[in-house]
Amino acid sequence: MNESPTTNIGPPPRPAEAAATPLAAPSGAAATAASPALLSWRDGRLYRGGIPHRILSGALHYFRVHPDLWRDRVRRIADLGLNTVDTYVAWNFHQPREDRTPRFDGWRNLERFIRTVGEEGLDVVVRPGPYICAEWSNGGLPSWLTGRDLAIRSSDPEFTSAVAGWFGELIPRLAALQASQGGPVVAVQVENEFGSYGDDHAYLRWNRQALAERGITELLFTADGPTELMLDGGTLPGTLTAATLGSQPKAARELLTSRRPQEPFVVAEFWNGWFDHWGKRHHVRSVDSAVHTLSGILDDHGSVSIYMAHGGTNFGLWAGANETEGRLEPVVTSYDSDAPIAEDGRFTPKFHAMREVLGATGPLRSPERLPVLPPSRVALVRRAGLLDGLDAALRAVPVETSAAPRPATFERLGLDAGLVRCTARPRIPAGEHRLVFTDVRDRALVFADGVYLGVADADSPELKITGTGETVGLDVLVESLGRVNYGPSVGRPKGLLGPVLVDRRMVQGWESTPVALPDWSERELSAALDAGAGSVTGTGADSVTGTDAGFAVAEFHADAPADTFLALPGSVHGLVWVNGFLLGRHWDIGPQVTLYCPAPLLHAGVNTVTVLELEGLGDTLELRDEPELGPTEEYVEEFD
Repeated sequence: MNESPTTNIGPPPRPAEAAATPLAAPSGAAATAASPALLSWRDGRLYRGGIPHRILSGALHYFRVHPDLWRDRVRRIADLGLNTVDTYVAWNFHQPREDRTPRFDGWRNLERFIRTVGEEGLDVVVRPGPYICAEWSNGGLPSWLTGRDLAIRSSDPEFTSAVAGWFGELIPRLAALQASQGGPVVAVQVENEFGSYGDDHAYLRWNRQALAERGITELLFTADGPTELMLDGGTLPGTLTAATLGSQPKAARELLTSRRPQEPFVVAEFWNGWFDHWGKRHHVRSVDSAVHTLSGILDDHGSVSIYMAHGGTNFGLWAGANETEGRLEPVVTSYDSDAPIAEDGRFTPKFHAMREVLGATGPLRSPERLPVLPPSRVALVRRAGLLDGLDAALRAVPVETSAAPRPATFERLGLDAGLVRCTARPRIPAGEHRLVFTDVRDRALVFADGVYLGVADADSPELKITGTGETVGLDVLVESLGRVNYGPSVGRPKGLLGPVLVDRRMVQGWESTPVALPDWSERELSAALDAGAGSVTGTGADSVTGTDAGFAVAEFHADAPADTFLALPGSVHGLVWVNGFLLGRHWDIGPQVTLYCPAPLLHAGVNTVTVLELEGLGDTLELRDEPELGPTEEYVEEFD
């Protein structure tokens, strides 16, 4: 690769020997047979096998793209003019339960993904964490781990011993795919933006050593925001310092050069777009703004990873959340991120403008967009009430219920995401009383003797309840809206964390049942839908709860699988399955209106969409041929 950004598609062939300074070593050190790093640096320049080089990378997360589309998205990144793909590794995606070994099959076949990238002629940068942020639930850390009394992302032996077990499964797989072994992996990141979290350098050194001991010999680097505070906390002597930024590359370059004058300028994340929160606007960044910053990064031999080159989708309930001033801000299902390659793979104006800046001259191998189903509207038919459907699903595949004086948290029940059904039978005096939820994480649907009272959350923690002097069957469906993925709130528990009060008196004696919606199979879905058999079907209020929440189905015919975008006009808030696959969350507070449904989830013939509506069910499912991600807001991340 020439030092100029002008490039043909794909990197140069891997040389037999790397006659260069190892990037992970201090400046001036010589490469050795024990550390045959393909990438190296000296005098502020980057080399690949001794040839001047720059990393032109695009972030693409295998866990956000259907495996049948991995190759298509990788080719589109190559079409953009990039020579590298970088990906995080989400620990909780591979090992959601402590009592089961990590999985590396099917959608979790990381090795297949890496090989696919290599087969398309691109290098791979891997960012194994164990913490990844990425707007992914819990920052990639398993909730079974963060639910313990330990100090995450630190040298706490209980934390590092758990990471050591995970790395023992993961890192040898990556080591076997390194460039020194004939694979495409040329670099591995040490932790992830640690300087914005803490300053436990013993932990950072442990992380670096854990990688080396398990066979990583290629480039090692850290990545942090370009401020003194973050660089002080997140960098290591002898390990390349990379930056993460959305703007002001000149200032970042000057800061890094003042601290590491011999190192090349590498931007491990260039935020050319941004993610979205429920209830806010859809973040976009203008083409001119993104291209201007990209050009500034590439000046004078700079290397870059475009974050995201292709964002993909937070399928299921994997979307993370942020917390600002004590208020949760859950991330939407889409991770389009206003990336140059859109959520459905189409080329955007930003793609073509960036391609020109990157100097790509080869022909496009990929079509502008993949086939899409024609627009249509189909009936959404209500099949069962909310509580009846949940009861039937829990009977179909029984789960253990916890009985205790206070409600059980998600973590105590071993539940990562979904719902917890908490029930109690308090005696309530005659008249109207206050029902107070002192600390609910994140949202609770409340029923008294089967009648819907309303939603309790951090902003509206009180509901009215009318007593008769008798006991009341209190049902509380607690919903997690996504685990915090960034900052000191990572690992916070979910559930009814504080007491539930009737006026000033605490409600005690609870039964708590986990509803693991991401794990539901056709058996649970069918049982929930069949719970309404024998009753009147169609839309309308539930005769017991007084709401039109519950389970519903829509069917549509496809001549052949193709992409589509699903919308639920009139429905309020809930979850959507397509042919038994949990697509994600919908919510009428926006900004996201449509859910992207990739072609591999469909089949020729009749396809079934199942909706769990928690608040108010509409009567229509729309199939659209264009996404609707909501009203836009220009956003550019800047560091003070």
